[in-house]
Formats: sequence, C-alpha cells, structure tokens
Amino acid sequence: MTVSVPLVAILGALVWVAWRYMGLRAWHVAVCLLFGFCLAATSAAPEINRIVTGLLNILSGSK
Repeated sequence: MTVSVPLVAILGALVWVAWRYMGLRAWHVAVCLLFGFCLAATSAAPEINRIVTGLLNILSGSK
C-alpha cells in the first residue's frame, strides 16, 4: 500500500489526540499497539490490508 506512512501518521495523531484530550490512558495505547502487532501476524492481515486499501481508494476517488 503506497499510503502506509501517511496513514500511520494520521492514526498516530488520532491516538495522540485521544490520549491528550479524551482520557485515553498510556496502557490503553500500549494494548492497542500490541494488538496491532499481533493482528499483523495473523492470516487476517492480508484481508485487513485489502479492506483498508479499498476504503482509501474510495475516499481518494481513485479506482
């Protein structure tokens, strides 16, 4: 996926905002990170990647 770095930056900014202003605790962030790493190692990772790519294509207006 060619937009992976900007996507990670946007998601990171959203987590920072949630942590700073919405009361997200540091351990919540750690659990989310660990869950993401574990999920990336499963057989569901390619399907998740396909769904995210499809959503980004829809949002950007490209095919």
